[in-house]
Amino acid sequence: MKKSDFYEFFKKVPKAELHIHIEAVMSRETIKKLYLKKNGVEFSDSEIKKLFSYSDLNGFIAAFLQVQDLFTSVSDFDLIFDDLKNYLVRNGVVHCEAFFAPSAFVKKGFDYAEMTKNFEKNLKKIKEETGITVWLLGDVSRTFGLENAENNYKMFKDNPFEGFIGIGLGGAEQKGPCKDFGPVFEKALADKFHAVAHAGEDVGPESIWDALQICHAERIGHGITSVQDSKLVEYLAEKKIPVEVAPTSNVFTKKYVKKMSEHPVREMFNSGIPVTIATDDPIFFGVELLDEYWNLYSKLQFSKADLKKIILNSFEDSFLPDSEKESFKAQVEQSWK
Repeated sequence: MKKSDFYEFFKKVPKAELHIHIEAVMSRETIKKLYLKKNGVEFSDSEIKKLFSYSDLNGFIAAFLQVQDLFTSVSDFDLIFDDLKNYLVRNGVVHCEAFFAPSAFVKKGFDYAEMTKNFEKNLKKIKEETGITVWLLGDVSRTFGLENAENNYKMFKDNPFEGFIGIGLGGAEQKGPCKDFGPVFEKALADKFHAVAHAGEDVGPESIWDALQICHAERIGHGITSVQDSKLVEYLAEKKIPVEVAPTSNVFTKKYVKKMSEHPVREMFNSGIPVTIATDDPIFFGVELLDEYWNLYSKLQFSKADLKKIILNSFEDSFLPDSEKESFKAQVEQSWK
């Protein structure tokens, strides 16, 4: 297919996106608004270019925290959710399970209970205006250590809101190994929340094993180093453990993948691992979901049938009730015709 035809077709096919951070869907216009509000001066193009100049995962995380620091009030999240809504509509996403990271905001003095009211209001607004469902996973955050993660989980548990479904483990993988966060995951799963973990992005397959065996994660974010361990690949395929792959993110951080044509997602897919495709941080990596599907088609030899399978996976591997999964998958089949 020509690129323009590809985008037109795949935008119309309903999709779910299961690995995306709400703070990283903001537009550059929103960043400029937040900067002006906080500092009283314009954010120049050269400063924005510098903000998005990094060469590894730690550099990206530093930029991510810098963007979070631009927030001065809970109402700033209204801009973020507007950007998220527009992003989902542009890419034909009908269901989204997204991460939010409260640690930096709480450290700034934001009231978490007030944040949850804002989140709930905006999730309902997106649903009313577009029909799109957005559910949120709170990042307990490996970046600030176990005590902070446990404090985050207590906040989540004490302040539930409609649309909150569980926890995720994000941040610098080398600084906060999965094995250190087992107690937080045990509590969340015991309390009937869902639990997922970033693993195998910046560390080898041992990180994925720890996420599965110590944290009992239901989905793995990134998981690209799984291909270094044949037993792990076999385990993920046999147990049907979903892996949320964000190809451009992995290339951008350049730890294990230097260019798109070398990305192991083809090998993962062929091995029977339930692969879903996501963007992780669109504004930071300059990519949207339709772009990632095009990357698979144009650079990694995924056929249209392969991409249909990945789209069906995106619903099957979501935390939607089975009846809703089947309904969405039927919509995929209908739109495909």
